[in-house]
Amino acid sequence: MKRVFAITLVVSLLLLAGTIGASAQTLKVGATPVPHAEILNLIKEDLAEVGIELKVIEFTDYVQPNLALSEGELDANYFQHIPYLETFSEDHKLDLTYITKVHIEPMGGYSQKLKDLSELKNGARIAIPNDPVNGGRALLLLERNGLIKLDPAAGITATVLDIISNPSNLKFSELEAAQLPRVLPDVELAIINTNYALEAGLVPLTDALFMEDGESPYVNILAVRASDVEREDLAKLSAALLSDKVKDYILEQYKGAVVPAF
Repeated sequence: MKRVFAITLVVSLLLLAGTIGASAQTLKVGATPVPHAEILNLIKEDLAEVGIELKVIEFTDYVQPNLALSEGELDANYFQHIPYLETFSEDHKLDLTYITKVHIEPMGGYSQKLKDLSELKNGARIAIPNDPVNGGRALLLLERNGLIKLDPAAGITATVLDIISNPSNLKFSELEAAQLPRVLPDVELAIINTNYALEAGLVPLTDALFMEDGESPYVNILAVRASDVEREDLAKLSAALLSDKVKDYILEQYKGAVVPAF
């Protein structure tokens, strides 16, 4: 009888161990290296404590993370703001949405040739992102700094064709966002997303000639497939991203170049 009980106990323990092992989940999240991947890596241990293994897949462009998410290669991505997600999803007919607003990265104007905007000469070359949302965002930033005037009807996806006043005859080059820091020696001014500025070793608060303020509507979000918004593991990821630990890290690590949105 004791032997039967012992065997039953061992089998039960093995089944229990198998159940515990099976309950461990893996989340694959796509991110650009700075600051997104850095922030995700910060919370890996926190998620491990609630049974989730977080795998951070790094991307260096703004196209593949959404395509990979839509195709099921990722469970979520964290690299973009709301207008970009909405425009990209509409253009590519993807059923993506977001579940968490994490931070804001103010876009800025950088130059290796100018110390002040007053030095900008007639016919100067300006480099901006070539995707519709960030390109429009860059043009709006230039407008707010008095360099151009846009057609009010163009909205957040304005293009260079929507410029209705260009008193300094500025010449625009539209390039992949990740390439903009590399062309600084070749242009008078480049409008660069903060994550790419940080990757290039630029310090936004001191190196940018001008920046968006902290009220920017371009909040970076955790994006998911629309069918997955109720997933418990993604809710745990969201909670970890909105923790005081992450907020304190953002404030200390990025010195205002990245601002918590919670």
